[in-house]
Amino acid sequence: MFDIKGRRIAHTHLSPHRRDFLRIGAASLLGLQLSDLAKATSNAKAKSVIQLWMAGGPTQTDTFDPKPQAGDDFTGPLRGALSTKVPGMQLSTLLPQLAKQADKFTIIRSMTHGNNAHEIAAYLMQTGTTPTAELVYPAVGAIVALKRNEAGYSGALPPYITLMNPLGRFTECGFLGNKYKTFAPGGDPNSPNFRVQGLAPPRGMTEQRINDRRSLLESVDALAREADQQDAYKGMNEFQQKAYALILGDARKAFDLTLEKDAVRDRYGRNTYGQSCLLARRLVEAGVPFVTINDGGWDTHKSNFDAMKRKLPIQDAAVSALLEDLAQRGLLDSTIVTWYGEFGRTPRIANESPWFGGRHHWAAAFSALVAGGGFKGGAVVGSTDARGENVRDRPVYPWDLAASVYRLLGIDPQSKLPHPQGCTAYVSPLASGTVQSGGLLTEIMS
Repeated sequence: MFDIKGRRIAHTHLSPHRRDFLRIGAASLLGLQLSDLAKATSNAKAKSVIQLWMAGGPTQTDTFDPKPQAGDDFTGPLRGALSTKVPGMQLSTLLPQLAKQADKFTIIRSMTHGNNAHEIAAYLMQTGTTPTAELVYPAVGAIVALKRNEAGYSGALPPYITLMNPLGRFTECGFLGNKYKTFAPGGDPNSPNFRVQGLAPPRGMTEQRINDRRSLLESVDALAREADQQDAYKGMNEFQQKAYALILGDARKAFDLTLEKDAVRDRYGRNTYGQSCLLARRLVEAGVPFVTINDGGWDTHKSNFDAMKRKLPIQDAAVSALLEDLAQRGLLDSTIVTWYGEFGRTPRIANESPWFGGRHHWAAAFSALVAGGGFKGGAVVGSTDARGENVRDRPVYPWDLAASVYRLLGIDPQSKLPHPQGCTAYVSPLASGTVQSGGLLTEIMS
């Protein structure tokens, strides 16, 4: 058996609550019909995805599922709830700008998978499947890149980009191999000296010198091909072509935020996350199919409320600006935006030493946000109990959400993926009937 990084281990732990969400057989699909999955390739609206990844696991009750009546042991200093543009929908009081954009997104308050370990929970949410002994699955972004390449994607930019650094919990390409590994440019887009690693020519290197080196490298490659190594070098040449296109071609302009008006940059927020959201908009505008923004700092075992007061205003400005900007540019209808982490946080605050106001891991019930690309706005899916501890109705599992995204992208969740050892692997585990499911999010698909 292997862990999510492909290392051999004695067994795979899903969680103490594994029996609550993993089932085998067709009866486990809770009424989900395969015909629902088969509709995936018809009437696809989405072309791209911007995945806002909150690494560490954001607290649901301090963001999109406030419980103002739960008492101080649960609310802490964030006792209130803010009404939104959508009647009946409330958010954290620290999200006033998002409240004004509530008609553009839907809140899922009943996400669940039951695993409180960062690595496995991140794998569950990023791949939309469960760990198994045989397969180390690729992330949704890698599968989207594969399917777009199969459909003839010819963009100069990589089809799967992570801003600004890789996720780190697992290898995003999984069994698909390095060809579908995410491109992470590194650096800080808020810096006045921002240079995408691998995109800008080295200091003092002219385009002529780069082309001279390219000619020399191609000559060496030609000799290697004569040595019957053509297949090995074919993939390398494709990567090199992408790299040179990024260095010398128009593709690098997508990363140049100085082309944006100051007022636009200010609206997103002059910080790393805000400028990453603006960069993500530019990338989908340039045709990139899948962009992840990797935002850390949500593992708030200690000083949770200090972190919320620092992070939520940044989120509020950036995500509201992103939704508004996409809508104004006519891109929201074709761009899916998602917001979530690997799990939520304990609704009851850990006030004892050494936590002093922290929240721990909580995968029984947490929140996600979806918008655009065929997802309706201005709705709430599911609910939790009075304290936000457990799902009360309409559970949504990671594979339900992932398969819904695939369907809106026109990707058939029942289709198979190529595997180097010939193992049977489906785009979604829903196709094999091996997981419990609440069903695709058809109620919020237009």
